[in-house]
Amino acid sequence: MAQQRAQQDIFSRLADRGEEVIGKLGDIPGAQRLLDSANTLKERADELQKRIRGLDALELRVAALERKVDQLSKSSAPKKPAPKRATKPKPKST
Repeated sequence: MAQQRAQQDIFSRLADRGEEVIGKLGDIPGAQRLLDSANTLKERADELQKRIRGLDALELRVAALERKVDQLSKSSAPKKPAPKRATKPKPKST
């Protein structure tokens, strides 16, 4: 029980310190730019994650289409090559 109280006390201290540090970030020159960059990075990471999820669906569609193409190519009979046409020799011009 005492250990749980000590852990809660440590966590509350850390939370208080974190709040203080976040409050002081506004006073540091360039901190706003850093926070803006961090937010932009988060947004771009979220967008990238959404795009990657979309790739899974596309891969499944491509695999299904490849199977269909394989089935269609197996079911169609191979075509015979066209017979060669006989050509007349050209007369020599003098």
